Amino acid sequence: MRRGYELLGGYAERAGIPVERTGALLVAWTGEELAALDGLADKAARNGCRECEVVGADEVYRQVPALGPGALGGLTVPGESIICPWTTTLAFATEALARGAAVLLNTRVDGVRRDGDGGGDGDGETVLLTNRGPLRARWVVNAAGLGSDAVDRLFGHERYTVTPRRGELLVFDKMAGPLANRIVLPVPGSRGKGVLISPTIYGNVMLGPTAEDLRDRADTSTSEEGFAFLVDKGLALMPALMREEVTASYAGLRAATEHGDYQVHLDTARRYLVLGGIRSTGLTASMALAEHAAELLAEAGLLTSVRGDVPEPPRMPNIGEAFPRPYMCDDLIAGDPAYGTVVCFCERVTAGEIRDALASPLPPADLDGLRRRTRAMMGRCQGFFCGAEIAGRLARVEGS
Repeated sequence: MRRGYELLGGYAERAGIPVERTGALLVAWTGEELAALDGLADKAARNGCRECEVVGADEVYRQVPALGPGALGGLTVPGESIICPWTTTLAFATEALARGAAVLLNTRVDGVRRDGDGGGDGDGETVLLTNRGPLRARWVVNAAGLGSDAVDRLFGHERYTVTPRRGELLVFDKMAGPLANRIVLPVPGSRGKGVLISPTIYGNVMLGPTAEDLRDRADTSTSEEGFAFLVDKGLALMPALMREEVTASYAGLRAATEHGDYQVHLDTARRYLVLGGIRSTGLTASMALAEHAAELLAEAGLLTSVRGDVPEPPRMPNIGEAFPRPYMCDDLIAGDPAYGTVVCFCERVTAGEIRDALASPLPPADLDGLRRRTRAMMGRCQGFFCGAEIAGRLARVEGS
């Protein structure tokens, strides 16, 4: 994880991905949790994080005055950060495209077939049978998230089962920002880190997630039970936060399995690698996991040297609140007035940003994609004011 932290931090700086080094505070609310802090500090030190420090209740409340009563102590994590997950994954895909990859969206793998000689080197090829026709590959890397176990079974394995674990979140208005200037975590349990309070890269404050195992791998709906659970947790953790306005509620699904760690397995005979069961730590670990995967493939005989000149990472548009946005930049607006024309007033998203997103190498396919690239329609009105205008701009591009 530390290797991933270092790699992603360096990449984010080069690609312009917004990152804030907020730090975190692990809070103990019971005697059992308090007793666990020294062990967690030792574990952090063994993993190379030597800046962590066990602190008493007074220091906990000095760092986060708005915490509810009853905190007994804490563990500081100075290096903890928040990052934009959408910009990160889009940067990865954009760079892959620049290096010669093809990105196929809405392509479902229904079957796998092995061809004999393939390219004539005696090693054969794998044919992926998809809803868009067959795809041929000498090697296959399965990083299919919630569907990784299903793809793994197509290759003849029964190694793990993904259980979608729904995590619901409440997102509070930017006015709540001063209450939480760092990540506030509970002492982790067997099901993960539990409910936390965190600033977001967009200036909001987030409360969550829940952890509910489901059967439906597409169910990202929110629930009355989840909302009630988060309200109860929020009232105990930070009562003042619950007096602030909730901008939105969301739910996501983690790829939980019956195992406690990632499922990384190489099948050299079938030229196949699976990276499964990647949970909420996967974003931080992503580049280290890719590095490890490349090493495994190289050891198995895949030529992994880079062809030609290595392009610089793409420079991504900033949608982080702590960094200059186009509407704030007089020189940018002077060169292109579209960056001074605000379309989404809640999030200060300009016509220039929307135009750039729609003309990018991997343009958004729908309004949700445009939202994630620009923050449009993510604010207080959730698109009530600007939604029709933005939908019209998307439709004009699709119709051109």
